[in-house]
Amino acid sequence: MEIIADLHIHSKHSQATGKELDLTNLEKWAKVKGVDLLGTGDFTHPKWIEEIKGKLSEDGNGILKTAYGFPFILQTEISLIYTDMGKGRKIHNIVYAPDLDAASKITSYLLTKGRVDYDGRPIFGIPCDEFVESLKAIDSRIEIVPAHIWTPWFSLFGANSGYDKIKDCFKDMTKHIFALETGLSSDPAMNWRLSALDKYTLISNSDLHSYWPWRIGREANVFELKELRFDSVIKAIKTKAGFKETIEVDPAFGKYHWTGHRNCDINLSPKEALKHHNVCPKCGKNLTVGVEQRVEELADREEGYVLKEGVGFKRMIPLSDILSIVLKKAVATKTVWAEYNKLVSSGRSEYDVMRKVSFEGLRKLTDEKTAEAIIKNREGRITVKPGYDGVYGEPLLSEAEIEEKEKFKPKQRGLGEFF
Repeated sequence: MEIIADLHIHSKHSQATGKELDLTNLEKWAKVKGVDLLGTGDFTHPKWIEEIKGKLSEDGNGILKTAYGFPFILQTEISLIYTDMGKGRKIHNIVYAPDLDAASKITSYLLTKGRVDYDGRPIFGIPCDEFVESLKAIDSRIEIVPAHIWTPWFSLFGANSGYDKIKDCFKDMTKHIFALETGLSSDPAMNWRLSALDKYTLISNSDLHSYWPWRIGREANVFELKELRFDSVIKAIKTKAGFKETIEVDPAFGKYHWTGHRNCDINLSPKEALKHHNVCPKCGKNLTVGVEQRVEELADREEGYVLKEGVGFKRMIPLSDILSIVLKKAVATKTVWAEYNKLVSSGRSEYDVMRKVSFEGLRKLTDEKTAEAIIKNREGRITVKPGYDGVYGEPLLSEAEIEEKEKFKPKQRGLGEFF
């Protein structure tokens, strides 16, 4: 059976989330999106684990299910901030637990190092190698995956506080790392440029902070499994057998794809940024080095290299964003919602519309321009003005629209940039 899985999310107890980000809404909107399996997010938070235990039931195979049978896998994200090799490090790691007992033991361990009640993604001063060793000592089935590995501020290869090599970060515990999360601002093709990453499986997730369909499942993993179990999901990731593909947004859509300075509206390609010595040409402050530039710094292969053993991927922008650019309205407006509900109805999920419905089928549901945009999106032909320094990229239907957008740059940050 095909399983579309979003295995890195957050709950209402993480910063920059809403109080309605609960299990009920996660289940509802996952079904609308077409996501078949979710991470729980934030299982170390005392109030969230209480809700998990109250509303989900363990099936004995490492899967927790709602009353309606929707499956979750125990997952959280931990922020590790410490000094190593003479430099401050800020690394986010995803943790997967095989059952509630293991999750409880992880929390008990973390409580010996600090607090877990103030944020769904708590911060600890534990070095990454010590963190992995301690969790593996609790239960060998616990798995750790470095999160959004290229994000400038909090990641394995982050330009500001990461490392250049995995071995430098995890040291002797590198043997327990088998997968890496690419993050929105990179895709597998970018990661294939580093031969040192060849042996790691690349996974993709939403890292959502809201349940809306333009966030949940915006990136995901597609598995073909005989049975949905914790160990079958982990095995598919480890071996790539049964791992069909990942669903990716165009990496330019991510908030840190290019180098820039948001306060001055400066957005530069790697080559242009280097011409300015990574300094803002308007104010003279340091630019936030983007993911594309950081990949370029560490890459030992040319752009366009294809890893034969790599899991395939497809690029798709969320349907709400496609409708937004066709209708020239914001994603959360009534106009966009009305069109979305026309397309996603009668048992069709968003991913059905995005991945499977033919052009002729789409024309029965919507106008020709919208149908063409959906097919163009399916084929990875949507142009995206690159994101930078915390600003999401802008999907556009043509290159000409990028020039037009430059005339009307926003003067202040929109709420959507925080989620």
